[in-house]
Amino acid sequence: MYNYLIVGSGLFGSIFARELTDKGFKCLVIDKRDHIGGNCFTENIEGINVHKYGPHIFHTSDDRVWEYMNKYTKFNHFVNRPKVNYKNSIYSFPINLMTLYQIYNVSTPEQARLILEHVRYDIPTPRNLEDWVLSQVGKEIYEIFIKGYTTKQWGCDPKSLPTSIIKRLPIRLNYDDNYFFDKYQGIPIGGYTEIFNKLLDGIDVKLNVDYFEDRKHWDGQATKIVYTGPIDRYYDFIFGKLEYRSLEFKTKTIDSKDFQGNAVVNYTDLETEYTRIIEHKHFEFGDQLKTVVTEEYPRTEGEPYYPINNEVNNIRYSEYKKLMALEENVIFGGRLADYKYYDMHQVVASALKRVKEEINTYL
Repeated sequence: MYNYLIVGSGLFGSIFARELTDKGFKCLVIDKRDHIGGNCFTENIEGINVHKYGPHIFHTSDDRVWEYMNKYTKFNHFVNRPKVNYKNSIYSFPINLMTLYQIYNVSTPEQARLILEHVRYDIPTPRNLEDWVLSQVGKEIYEIFIKGYTTKQWGCDPKSLPTSIIKRLPIRLNYDDNYFFDKYQGIPIGGYTEIFNKLLDGIDVKLNVDYFEDRKHWDGQATKIVYTGPIDRYYDFIFGKLEYRSLEFKTKTIDSKDFQGNAVVNYTDLETEYTRIIEHKHFEFGDQLKTVVTEEYPRTEGEPYYPINNEVNNIRYSEYKKLMALEENVIFGGRLADYKYYDMHQVVASALKRVKEEINTYL
């Protein structure tokens, strides 16, 4: 008999298992996939650590989170500086002074400020994503960088999307093209999978196990459950399905040392079906003779990646949340259970906070 059954071996579940085990509790981790690590899983191909479920760049300004992760890995100094390919023209991204120079031939912050004042739309109260972008940077930048990419990513007109989706996009009037603002940033040396090997060292793990195929059996294996899967599935969709956008990844090995010269290139025109190409070797500054690239195609069906937090889905989730609050022996966590998009550092912080609260119940 275990103290805890942990459903899902991603960051939330694996950290929970590690911390509880270190306090003397007996844990069993199950996962429906054939590997640990959830969407952070990396697979070695041609000596390159391939991010199987999209690029994962760790970044945080939280000293405690950074110190915790460094117990299990060392990070390199990778900084995310994506490029944009719009109809075969290449632009610096996120939007910065170099971007504005490429489009408007301005070269100082003051010139950039003046040109943006001139081109931005006067929309005091943006009603949707398109309104917000137009009110910040005007039509030309919106067309090049946002409209096509967002339409593909979310499968709908940007006019029907909330402003919250885009507001974290940096817009800078200097030459800083670092995508993130955080104090710490990097890629785990040796890939993410090694982190999970260490987190789950000495803990019972069963893979290729679908919790819902024999839920009664697995519930009987432990006193408490830590559930990190889709919350609507946990409650048999009684309030309806929560909607997500999914992704299809097409990965191929290319007999070339360098395919695109950068880890991430976004394709923002509507004519290109995929949204970006990832060249994995650049995350760890690889010099292998071959390279591995992945095209990302947004999809409506498939694995849940991006919650569609519109009014209908948020109301549904609020109903599920009421049921979650009634559970005495089930702990929910992670992006699928919380129906919220999280960066990795947010999941780490959430897991550490919640497991500390759980351990304190025994004190």
